[in-house]
Amino acid sequence: MAAMSRDGLHILVSGAGGQLGRELVGIKVPPSVKVTGMSRKEWDVTDLNRCREVTSMLRPDVIIHCAAYTAVDRAESDPDDAYRINAEGTRNVAVAAREAGAKLVYISTDYVFDGQSNVPYKEDDEPNPQTVYGKSKWAGEQFVQSLHDRYFIVRTSWVYGRYGSNFVKTMLKLGREKKRLTVVHDQIGSPTYTLDLARFLLELSQTDFYGVYHATNRGACSWYQFAKAIFEESGMEVEVEPCTTAEFPRPAPRPPYSVLDHAQIRMQGFGDMRPWREALRHFLKDDGSDEVKTDR
Repeated sequence: MAAMSRDGLHILVSGAGGQLGRELVGIKVPPSVKVTGMSRKEWDVTDLNRCREVTSMLRPDVIIHCAAYTAVDRAESDPDDAYRINAEGTRNVAVAAREAGAKLVYISTDYVFDGQSNVPYKEDDEPNPQTVYGKSKWAGEQFVQSLHDRYFIVRTSWVYGRYGSNFVKTMLKLGREKKRLTVVHDQIGSPTYTLDLARFLLELSQTDFYGVYHATNRGACSWYQFAKAIFEESGMEVEVEPCTTAEFPRPAPRPPYSVLDHAQIRMQGFGDMRPWREALRHFLKDDGSDEVKTDR
């Protein structure tokens, strides 16, 4: 574990208005750690001068770069905006972080892979993104690797939490409105609880174990199995029927299999994240009462 300065550790979060960003700025941290979050309105990462202003003014020890274009389907018809934010924005943050002497944590995605594997993807497997979103995030990874020397690239998947829109909240809403739902069963991945991911990112950022990591809750399921678990754990009586991806075509193709192997987490001696169903159970019982007010 890297030693902290006498003044403690200052972590700056971009995209603090999003699911993961809000989790990071609201999480309980030791007194020696300060987390500052900046929303898209406060920090436009597509503006290099603004990136330099922010990092020069705040002088963070670590930047956790959560700001991203995440509208997977819309990106297919809006590639310029997706690349402007996910690729060029990440390039700007990487340049500013390096100039400010800050470590950089870049949040990436399972969409950098083509989903054709039948075994979990390792960190050094060759990316082959099939969507504009995946290609733009992969471009962001390449900028980080070429422009910074103290970085953590953290790929994750199927993210949900107390903030923003996500699959779990959508299922709960639909379950209150309908007694029967149809959900795809031929896409396999790993749900990831933002609270667990945020805790891992904070732990990782205090080390010098740089490189690429895969971080999700343990285990895998289909969206159909995930939906069934949501209703079972919440005590809702909703009938869930399986269907194929072909029955519900989307503008951006979804990876049929995007389970991520956590080899680097094991090799570097970190504790792995809890099983996905255990994390889901915690989320459904969490009323948000432990939220901590911090800078936004």
